[in-house]
Amino acid sequence: MYRLSSRRSVSALLRLRGASCRTTAVPTCCSAPATNTTTENEIRVGQYPAVSRGWCNIAGPSHSLNLKGSLASGRRYESTAAANNASPPPSAEKYEYQAEVSRLMDLIVNSLYSNKEVFLRELISNASDALDKLRFLSVTEPQLLKDGVVDLDIRIHTDKDNGIISITDSGIGMTRQELVDCLGTIAQSGTAKFLKAVKASKDSSSDSNLIGQFGVGFYSAFLVAERVVVSTKSPKSDKQYVWEGEANSSSYSIREETDPDNLIPRGTRLTLYLKNDDKGFAHPERVEKLVKNYSQFVSFPIYTWKEKGYTKEVEVDEDPAEAKQEGEDDKAERKKKTKKVVERYWDWELTNETQPIWLRNPKEVSTEEYNEFYKKTFNEYLDPLASSHFTTEGEVEFRSILYVPAVSSMAKEDMVNPKTKNIRLYVKRVFISDDFDGELFPRYLSFVKGVVDSNDLPLNVSREILQESRIVRIMRKRLVRKAFDMILGISLSENREDYETFWENYGKYLKLGCIEDRENHKRLGPLLRFFSSQSENELISLDEYLENMKPEQKDIYYVASDSVNSARNAPFLEKLLEKDLEVLFLVDPIDEVAIQNLKSYKEKNFVDISKEDLDLGDKDEEKEKVTKQEFAQTCDWMKKRLGDKVASVQISNRLSSSPCVLVSGKFGWSANMERLMKAQTVGDTQSLEFMRSRRVFEINPDHPIIKSLNAAWKSSPDDEDALRAIDLLYDAALVSSGYTPDNPAQLGGKIYEMMDMALSGKWLSAAEVQSAPGGSQTPGTLEAEIVEPVEAGTQK
Repeated sequence: MYRLSSRRSVSALLRLRGASCRTTAVPTCCSAPATNTTTENEIRVGQYPAVSRGWCNIAGPSHSLNLKGSLASGRRYESTAAANNASPPPSAEKYEYQAEVSRLMDLIVNSLYSNKEVFLRELISNASDALDKLRFLSVTEPQLLKDGVVDLDIRIHTDKDNGIISITDSGIGMTRQELVDCLGTIAQSGTAKFLKAVKASKDSSSDSNLIGQFGVGFYSAFLVAERVVVSTKSPKSDKQYVWEGEANSSSYSIREETDPDNLIPRGTRLTLYLKNDDKGFAHPERVEKLVKNYSQFVSFPIYTWKEKGYTKEVEVDEDPAEAKQEGEDDKAERKKKTKKVVERYWDWELTNETQPIWLRNPKEVSTEEYNEFYKKTFNEYLDPLASSHFTTEGEVEFRSILYVPAVSSMAKEDMVNPKTKNIRLYVKRVFISDDFDGELFPRYLSFVKGVVDSNDLPLNVSREILQESRIVRIMRKRLVRKAFDMILGISLSENREDYETFWENYGKYLKLGCIEDRENHKRLGPLLRFFSSQSENELISLDEYLENMKPEQKDIYYVASDSVNSARNAPFLEKLLEKDLEVLFLVDPIDEVAIQNLKSYKEKNFVDISKEDLDLGDKDEEKEKVTKQEFAQTCDWMKKRLGDKVASVQISNRLSSSPCVLVSGKFGWSANMERLMKAQTVGDTQSLEFMRSRRVFEINPDHPIIKSLNAAWKSSPDDEDALRAIDLLYDAALVSSGYTPDNPAQLGGKIYEMMDMALSGKWLSAAEVQSAPGGSQTPGTLEAEIVEPVEAGTQK
């Protein structure tokens, strides 16, 4: 047969066994050198051995191929090995993967966890599992509690001077064989094995809160420890055993505990001898902080060894010189002098005293308890605007409490940052992470704070990263739905100020949701608020707008501008205000984009009144036909004068007092959007020109200026004053419609010229008019000088 060269493969996620606890027998053929001789198991096809695939050396004679022809002649290559296809299938030998244990331990310790401080979370979770197992088994086996240790707790003792941490639990403990199986076998989870046995038993319906599942949490101790000692006593055994291992070793030792001072009645004591760089973890304050962050809600009490103090009074020795001065007679009457000192001592203190209120029935939790939990968990000082406590069952089971903060704590630049650390994820009451990239909440709801606790979330092996899966997507949908219900509750509150406060802080987030989340448009719509032509000082909802709509009104009208004042005075509104049609004012930069993505609300389309083809539902076709015939040539004349500045000149149906207006095309940017895009720091001039919509110049046929220009076209279409009036009319419409003129200085010059023509020395004397530039050349000036000689004489 073909012999494989010896090769090892390392995999940190397979169920592998350490070399010192279980050695897998490997066939000698794997390590034997390859030879060129064939054996009785050699497989031949025709007269040539079969070609073996994989990472192996091919033994046996070389494979010669009978090449008929060449590549240049285009003939096929044929192998004589294909002559015999009827040979029996080859026999296969099985091999087990081998692991280089020291390398595997290095991968687990240095590559699996991204944060060293999670070692305490993992070890406390193991201790909690040991206590849970004992509590579960003691129901059917009361003799497990015969040692008299009733309290089920976890105690953490620290020695900051020597850098030692001891974690002791009064749980089920381990026998010698269990030490070998659980601690000596990498990726062997005792908890997972126990759960499997429970599910197979009659008690499969029992509820358990066991945490472990991967079998590598114990080895996180080597993140900070150079040596780990595990002393354990199982109620199933009369002896106590000690397991000892080092960080950079592929072996461990197990011995029987013989020192009476180290004996424990039941449970496990885990002692970590910290590395020099990590001795800071042995400070009691550091341990207390980690316990409160990660294991605050473990179902068993956790005690830490902490220095305490109390105040007492002690006598103070008097100064002999002072006593001599006071005299001997006063000694009997004087009281002894004392001072207050703080007496220091060490004692156990309960660290995880806060109970997880999300496990309680919402009907039994008061508003004050919810607020207190919110302030303590998220370090807030104000009560939340609203909270939602719920339990989801079915395909995905989890419990959660969500809050809406009273004030936004995030800066404006954090609005688009989904990593806000506002959602704390727990798995079986053990804190996992608060660093998510939009897995649980979309970024437009990143202001929502809360906790989520589940028993079956898909985590990676380090239990730090939430893996993408169908379960996570379902959970995300339900959390978002509950968040919307909570916000809707604020909007329907009798106290209108509550939602005004919410909208002031988080209105932009909901508008961002209109852009990013099409699936929830129906939930976002009722929450939006805008100013309008009939409510300039108070925000209204879209439902209130629909209530105010006229019976014949088919659409929701809006106009985008930079302020309520400029929106109110825009020429686009004139006809709508006459008809008492309400128009929404979009004054926030994000408003227009949000409404364009929303498109409609309750089967009513949003219509921008600053764009062409505005239909107000009152068309008089006969009148329009007559007007168009009368002003058709005038429109063509204006279009010829304006050239490429406008796409067309049309008769307007939206003007009543203004002579003209400049509207944008139906599918391009509005004037407001064009202004915003030009203001972008990284704006592209080429894209601006491409996206700038066609502009339509609309005129009001009832305005005196337009009537004068119509007469000018009929009498003298080439008159310079008439042509300059068209230019000035366009520039004025450009500004009043919200566009920015390309040449402001030129526009200013035209205005000055028109002002000069209009005033024409109305308040000047004849001498001043004559001395003005070009004044003596004007016939009107000479006449003024002759008619009013007295005025001229008074100025001398």
